[in-house]
Amino acid sequence: MQHIKLGRTGLDVSRLCLGCMSYGEPDRGAHTWTLGEAASRPFLKKALDLGINFFDTANVYSAGSSEEIVGRALLEYARRGEVVLATKVNGRMHKGPNGAGLSRKAIFAAIDASLKRLGTDFVDLYQIHRWDPAVPIEETLEALNDVVRAGKALHIGASSMFAWQFAKALHVSDTHGWARFATMQNYVNLLYREEEREMLPLCRAEGIGVIPWSPLARGRLTRDWDAASARSETDGFGRTLYAQTADADRKVAEALAAVATRLGRPRAQVALAWVLAKGEVTAPIVGATRLEQLDDAVAALTLALAPEDIAELEAPYVPHPVIGHE
Repeated sequence: MQHIKLGRTGLDVSRLCLGCMSYGEPDRGAHTWTLGEAASRPFLKKALDLGINFFDTANVYSAGSSEEIVGRALLEYARRGEVVLATKVNGRMHKGPNGAGLSRKAIFAAIDASLKRLGTDFVDLYQIHRWDPAVPIEETLEALNDVVRAGKALHIGASSMFAWQFAKALHVSDTHGWARFATMQNYVNLLYREEEREMLPLCRAEGIGVIPWSPLARGRLTRDWDAASARSETDGFGRTLYAQTADADRKVAEALAAVATRLGRPRAQVALAWVLAKGEVTAPIVGATRLEQLDDAVAALTLALAPEDIAELEAPYVPHPVIGHE
């Protein structure tokens, strides 16, 4: 396993991050396709055995049960000092006022609840799970700075937003001497490359660690275009990511299949290798609901795409509407 510094932090992270949305009790929350605790634990164990030390979850995943499952497994299988644990705040955790968002009150309640579920005194990376337009960014950043100063998080990160919003947040932190966002978790894959326009150059200039979510487009880049999965049939958010550009996306998927066939590699490995080839990317966040998917992800680290391969993969792409910020 390759390791790399996470942005300008001193954290050493594996070049792959295991996304833990798939690990959560299916009767909790909206994701009925998730794996319960007994089914999830082999994935967390195998990830560690493969050298993955970077794990990403969120308080809202399966109504908190993802954090519980991940926390218990990592406490059993790994030494805390070697694991880089990331979670997120913003999603609704209870009905009524202050049950969601990025206010000072919501953040303080959420970090304590996440730490309790994870069974740890601190998280290595605490991320805002999208921008909150209802709360001044100054309030959010000051609260996050206090979370860091209290030792409950080592670093803070952001997720999908406009580049102007991210630049504003970095400026506010720098002006006040507060902890600044060290990472950007954004949507980057062969089907959605709009982040190449402004966000990725901004991250490169600011030394931000980029940890893209859904680098395989929720599995759409791993199978025939018309094939479905249990997740794709019930994932309402996922359908919104591709509905407007299906014809253009199909051509990208066909190009991927052609390159993968020529290289003798699975489509998943080629699509992930394309993301890994981007100099701004620190560690793509990969999900797995079959153990062999972890093997494919690690194998992608050994695939260096030639310039002509990259050109063929990118040629069919057309500009897309900006998505993924909600």
